[in-house]
Amino acid sequence: MEITKDMTIGDILVNKPELAPVLMEAGMHCIGCPSARGESLEEAAFVHGIDIDDLMNNIAQLA
Repeated sequence: MEITKDMTIGDILVNKPELAPVLMEAGMHCIGCPSARGESLEEAAFVHGIDIDDLMNNIAQLA
């Protein structure tokens, strides 16, 4: 399964739970919060001040 920046964090974690540490290390410490179910990876990156391209590169290394 390819991870895209428009996927919700919830969907990513359901399909690829091994990516949780990558998201946590990037600064997304609220991956279990309710907004993670409806917020896209790109939206969450923006809110947390994370460069989405860097994050996608880190995810691609593990996905």
